[in-house]
Amino acid sequence: MFNKFLGKFSKDLGVDLGTKNTLVYSVDRGIIINEPSVVAVNTRTDEILAVGEEANKMVGKTPGHIKAVKPLVDGVISDFEVTEKMLKYFIDKAHSESFTLAPRPRVVIGIPIDITEVERKAVEDAAKSAGARQVFLVEESMAAAIGARLPVTDPTATMVVDIGGGTTEISVISLGGVVTSKTLHIAGNELDNNITQYIREEFNILIGEQLAENIKVKIGSATNLKEIMEMEVRGRDLINGLPRAVAVNDKQIREAISRSIGQIIESIKITLETTPPELVADIYEHGIYLTGGGALLRGLDKEIAQATRIPVRVADDPLTCVVRGTGILIADQELLHKVMLPSTSDI
Repeated sequence: MFNKFLGKFSKDLGVDLGTKNTLVYSVDRGIIINEPSVVAVNTRTDEILAVGEEANKMVGKTPGHIKAVKPLVDGVISDFEVTEKMLKYFIDKAHSESFTLAPRPRVVIGIPIDITEVERKAVEDAAKSAGARQVFLVEESMAAAIGARLPVTDPTATMVVDIGGGTTEISVISLGGVVTSKTLHIAGNELDNNITQYIREEFNILIGEQLAENIKVKIGSATNLKEIMEMEVRGRDLINGLPRAVAVNDKQIREAISRSIGQIIESIKITLETTPPELVADIYEHGIYLTGGGALLRGLDKEIAQATRIPVRVADDPLTCVVRGTGILIADQELLHKVMLPSTSDI
């Protein structure tokens, strides 16, 4: 009864708690928040100075007493207190346009498949401490498949490759559950590291992580392009310490990330090998679906299709599949109870 009363004064939310970005979905307004998972902290006073976009602008530019903290590593909470404050900020922001004295929403959160019970409890506790009255956890790959409008409850196989910031999750889903899966700690962040390392080794230039990501987005590709793409990269010369600019092209960036892309493709093949033959037949017929920010890498679908000889499709707006899936689950209680993970308090 009290929960119903609270429900009238709060808006239930779906949350994609990502390594790079946190997205929040409201049933009546759609995606209302899409901001970096970064919090700026004053280490002298333990005061939170900024969260999300504002904090992200400070990365690499802070004085000694201010830290730009990324509280999630590979989709798992590494700093509980900062994650709690970040979630509270986003929940309060989601309710800021409506009359709410103390928002107490029900929250659906996407979590990695290979998360431990302790890590799951940390997510639940952080969300409840941030103001959620009920927390439902669902596997990110399941949420991504639901967000991509794939038939997850049918007795046919759906293969989803969710390439996020910290992890790549490869899952085969059937009858509302994950039949087989594999998680790699090779995803968007690792590709950025590959680019940083390559430019350091080839040009003796040190660049920041945000520039590395920018290079990946602008000229990164997994397969040969029809036209050469090039951009100017500025960084610090490691020999004399002075600023220097060089031109890099798509072929060089492809070379930088090729090993990581190869590992992702190899893991997809291994997952297919461990999948029951009846389900492999379904995957061969319906194809593999790519979700997450990594799905936007040029030519990645073609490379995977060529290696597996299975059609590969990039989901519509792959960056938001997980949060859209959590949004669908908030509105569909029957589906939510079919696919949600048991609460750690029930175990």
